[in-house]
Amino acid sequence: LVLNDFRRLYVIRCAMATSRAMGSRTNLLKKPKGVMCGDCKVRLQGIPQLRPKEYSRISRREKTVTRAYGGSRCAKCVRQRIVRAFLVEEQKIVKKVLKAQGQAQKA
Repeated sequence: LVLNDFRRLYVIRCAMATSRAMGSRTNLLKKPKGVMCGDCKVRLQGIPQLRPKEYSRISRREKTVTRAYGGSRCAKCVRQRIVRAFLVEEQKIVKKVLKAQGQAQKA
């Protein structure tokens, strides 16, 4: 093997976790990456980094955060969504008021 092959094997080995199997054989398991925010792709705080099978073994309370968009969006993105929705509603109200004022001036 050339040096590049050894380097590639080292990188693969570092990205894996080992577990003991029967007959003193070691198995390579992918290390868990954790849950990411759907908008900004940042790891979510307060949620453990586990393999998918292990998520099925823990309770719902441990998989989520008690907030709107708890287990899928980070707090910063949730705040942005709320502010954006508020501003859209405000814009609709302003449009309606301006339309009413324009009709009042015509009459």
